[in-house]
Amino acid sequence: MESSSIFQLSFFPPKPVTQSRKSNPFYLRNCPWKQSPLRSTRRFCHKMFVPAGFGEASPEAKAAQNLHSFFTYVAVKIVLAQLESYNPEGHVELMDFVQSNSLNDGDEFCANLMRVSSRHKGLALRILEVRSAYCKKDFEWDNLNKLAVKMVDDSNTRIMRDYVLETSHLEKEN
Repeated sequence: MESSSIFQLSFFPPKPVTQSRKSNPFYLRNCPWKQSPLRSTRRFCHKMFVPAGFGEASPEAKAAQNLHSFFTYVAVKIVLAQLESYNPEGHVELMDFVQSNSLNDGDEFCANLMRVSSRHKGLALRILEVRSAYCKKDFEWDNLNKLAVKMVDDSNTRIMRDYVLETSHLEKEN
């Protein structure tokens, strides 16, 4: 019930307070000015309310966490390609480490790589350096936004089209 009222209030302007509403005890208990500041800003902002369910983090923080690990993956691929041409021994050492260790958590991967040996420490520092540089200078954030929006739009269109085709096919058979 409450989620539907939040949904309605986020799209419609608040109703003016009339005399009948002022005397209503339910309204007085639930006055917008008596609610917490966080809740009132949610009601009148122009963005969607995202309910809890992401742990302590927002969806953007979760996406950033995934990108953080992805940047480590990209940095490892870049360093491997660099090592292949000028340091074949380092390439083999890093490949062996990659095959035996997960890249799901980029920080843990680099921390473990640093602890293997002094040569591996150098490789880990190089990965950290490349990860930072790639994130700050080379990753195309605007392109990410465009691609994500396009993928969502295309996917939504495909799903709706498939549903219409599926349901119209059933109606034609009857």
